[in-house]
Amino acid sequence: MEVDKKKYEEYVKEITPVHSLPKSMACAFLVGGVICLIGQLITNYLMKGMGMEQETASAWNLLALILISIILTGLNIYPKIVQFGGAGALVPITGFANSVVAPAIEFHAEGEVFGVGCKIFTIAGPVILYGVLTSWVLGLIYWVGGLMGIFQI
Repeated sequence: MEVDKKKYEEYVKEITPVHSLPKSMACAFLVGGVICLIGQLITNYLMKGMGMEQETASAWNLLALILISIILTGLNIYPKIVQFGGAGALVPITGFANSVVAPAIEFHAEGEVFGVGCKIFTIAGPVILYGVLTSWVLGLIYWVGGLMGIFQI
């Protein structure tokens, strides 16, 4: 019994990945920086090359980054970027788009309703739920604070 336990512990230690925090942070910084650089290049092109105003160019930039993320997820490239860059690829809007599209692609074979419809927000759903809930609570606090004269509405 003791030998089996030791063998199992050795096996677990052998297959458990070892992560380097500095390396993970550098990869996240690199990937997040590249995503931001691409976004800035798109915005600059839209403003200078297409003559759009800052607000309009920013909106189109978000749509372009989401579209790029969706396409890369569909081609199974974005998961590899996430594996390399970690939070650097998951935190920006591209990561959110990936978290919505990936389950839709994975469960598409189960049908439109029970596959895509039921599973599309399995990852992004809690983010949406708690984001909306937090926004509502903070808005309520701001509104009540404005009525009490704490905040200026």
